[in-house]
Amino acid sequence: MIELARQYGRYGYRRIAVLLRDAGWQISDGRVERLWRREGLKVPSKQPKKSRLWLNDGSCVRLRPEHTDHIWSYDFVHCRTDDGKAFRTLNILDEFSRECLAIKVARKLNATSVIDALSDLFILRGVPGFIRSDNGPEFIAQAVRHWIAAVGAKTSYIEPGSPWENGYVEGFNAPLRDELLNGEIFYSLREAQIIIENWRRHYNTRRPHSALGYRPPAPETIIPMDQRPVMH
Repeated sequence: MIELARQYGRYGYRRIAVLLRDAGWQISDGRVERLWRREGLKVPSKQPKKSRLWLNDGSCVRLRPEHTDHIWSYDFVHCRTDDGKAFRTLNILDEFSRECLAIKVARKLNATSVIDALSDLFILRGVPGFIRSDNGPEFIAQAVRHWIAAVGAKTSYIEPGSPWENGYVEGFNAPLRDELLNGEIFYSLREAQIIIENWRRHYNTRRPHSALGYRPPAPETIIPMDQRPVMH
């Protein structure tokens, strides 16, 4: 438990308990919590309850995802390499599964970068029903809006100055910054791209997600040896 807490310093005892059980330990959350406290490890405070979001006319603001690929959301996060030069990440998330579909890392990201990242995903996964974002110039650019409409998706923009309406991707940005960006020194852009992509894979396949019953968004599937295809 202590080794996992050292490795994943921003995880609470519930996520550590899931990782222990994945490793074969027969242990309950309650026992892990008791050991956690006995060892003097930090127990994160409970999240405050969140109320629904309503407009003045009484209508609900948030369009809620109903199935995989129903709603994707995306947002930018800013960071710097060790030489002080800025870079940005474009984070794209499936709101229903909580899977991070892509993190594009570059010194500059513009409307063309947004279209490039989405087009790659559309080829791999198909076109989602909606794409949600804030009102940043890269997202509301005419080229982006026209291209999204042309491929058959719809845009869903949040109210200006209301980042909580983009809560799914904001909820992803927080652990990205807390668990990775704030604790890493990137000596080059290439190093940042590799480390961030490795973290994205860990987030999807191993990191327990509280909203998913402490399961990862896209766990790896292990095929038994006797069921694997024979190569001729």
